[in-house]
Amino acid sequence: MEGMEQWKDQLEQLKSQLEPWKNQLEQWLHQAIEFLNQIPPIQLYAAVAVLLVSTLLLLSFHLFKRTKSNSIVLTGLSGSGKTVLFYQLRDGSSHQGTVTSMEPNEGTFVLNSESYKGKTKPVHLVDVPGHSRLQPKLDEFLPQAAGIVFVVDALEFLPNCRLASEYLYDILTKASVVKKKIPVLICCNKTDKVTAHTKEFIRKQMEKEIDKLRASRSAISAADIANDFTLGEPGEAFAFSQCRNKVTVAEASGLTGEVAQVEQFIREHVKP
Repeated sequence: MEGMEQWKDQLEQLKSQLEPWKNQLEQWLHQAIEFLNQIPPIQLYAAVAVLLVSTLLLLSFHLFKRTKSNSIVLTGLSGSGKTVLFYQLRDGSSHQGTVTSMEPNEGTFVLNSESYKGKTKPVHLVDVPGHSRLQPKLDEFLPQAAGIVFVVDALEFLPNCRLASEYLYDILTKASVVKKKIPVLICCNKTDKVTAHTKEFIRKQMEKEIDKLRASRSAISAADIANDFTLGEPGEAFAFSQCRNKVTVAEASGLTGEVAQVEQFIREHVKP
C-alpha cells in the first residue's frame, strides 16, 4: 500500500509540472484560432491551396528521384564488339570473344570494377543485336534508357562508316531519345590494335557522313516520316555538339579490358 501511495504522489507531482505546459498550449491554440478567424476566407483558401500544391510537387520530385532509370543500352553494328564489352563490364572477362548475338543480352548487376566497394547501385545493361533485321528491337529499350553506348569497330571503321553513321543518325533523331535528351557515348572499340583509327578521326568522319545523310534525307522529303526530329543547324556543317542531347566519344578495348571510359559514362548517368 505504501508503494501505491508513493506512485500516486509521483503522478500528482507530474500533473502539477505539466499543468503550466497545458495552459500554455491552450493559450497558443486560442491565439491561433483567433488569428485564423481574422484572415479573410479567400486568403485562407489560397494559403491552403499553395500548401497542397507545394506538398504534391515535393512528393512528385522524390518519386521521380526514386524511379530514375538505371538502364544503359549497348548498340551498334554487328561485329563491333558489344557483347564482349557487356561481359567485360559484368565479369571483367571477354569470355574469349563471342559470336554474333541474335537476341538482346541483358542483366542487372554491379559493375565488375566496383564489386569490392560494397553498397553500389546495380546497372541494368542491355546489349541489343546489331544485325539490320534485329535493330528495330532497340525501340523496346530506348524509352527506359538512362544512356546509350553506341559501339563502333575502330579497326574496321572505314568500310562500315556509312552504315554505322546511318544507324546512329536514326537513333539521334528518334523522339524517345531527343525528348528525354538521352546521352550518347560513341565507344570506339578495339583501339588496342595498332591499325585502329583514333576517336577524333572516327568522330569527324561520322559527322561528315551524318551531314551528307541530313542533306539527302531532307531532299527526299521535307517531313521525313522515318525520323521524328532533324539534326544540326540550317546552313552549317553538322557536328555532334549541335544535338539536343549530349554526344561524347571514347576509346575502349573489350578484349583487353580497357573499359574505364565506358564505366565513367555509365556512372555519370546511373549514380552509385
